[in-house]
Amino acid sequence: MEHNPVLKNSLSLDSEIPLYSQLMGIIKRSITSGALKVGDLLPSEAELCRSYDISRNTVRQAIGALEEEGFVVRKRGKGTFVTDPNSRRKGVQYSFTTEISQLGKSPSSTLVDFAVITPSPKIVTLMGLEPGVKVYRFTRVRNVDGEPLILETSYYPEYIYPNLTRELLETHSFYSLLYHVGVIPFSASDTYEAVVLAPHEAQLLHCAPGSAAFFHQRRTTTENGHTYEYTTSYMRADRVKLDVRFQKGSTSFMRTVD
Repeated sequence: MEHNPVLKNSLSLDSEIPLYSQLMGIIKRSITSGALKVGDLLPSEAELCRSYDISRNTVRQAIGALEEEGFVVRKRGKGTFVTDPNSRRKGVQYSFTTEISQLGKSPSSTLVDFAVITPSPKIVTLMGLEPGVKVYRFTRVRNVDGEPLILETSYYPEYIYPNLTRELLETHSFYSLLYHVGVIPFSASDTYEAVVLAPHEAQLLHCAPGSAAFFHQRRTTTENGHTYEYTTSYMRADRVKLDVRFQKGSTSFMRTVD
């Protein structure tokens, strides 16, 4: 694999740009320039670690972000491949990794809990589930520059991606896994409330109990109107600001992070 164009570059330890973001840029340029074609195999994690003298976590962060953006796809037991740009996901796009990276900050996630559960009546109603359907429930702490920012709990019906494991969730973007089995977000409904953090949430977010936070709920649907995701999040209000701008015929919404 030494001939792979991705391995013909170097990273700068003196740059303010995080190493994983530099690696993302190298791979993106190799793809957009045509040096890597659709279907080409990227170097393995071990080869990237050895060539750039970086950790496996750094490589996984870069590949995960590229997968979320639709540039590559990881196939278990085979490797990571360049995707067809014409097939990149359409409709609603949300990537915590991309959002935070565009702010010039370093994102990461910590999986706190993963389980297959019988949903509560509230979840059944919110997602329009049939009786007896099991759901995945997983909780993650979303970090920015190594500090907890968001405590996020998500629910997905088990049938949309059978045999999901904790290990797979820790090494892959779940949105990308869903995308490659044809589950594509088409619309999302969000609500925000001002709340104070209970002791459990405050501990995970490294805040004092009673600290101010935004409570965010999201329901995501496919093009046929099927709700396949329900997510709740607690966002630290001391680090997040919500900006809403109104213009004739449009409204824009943006989160900024201190």
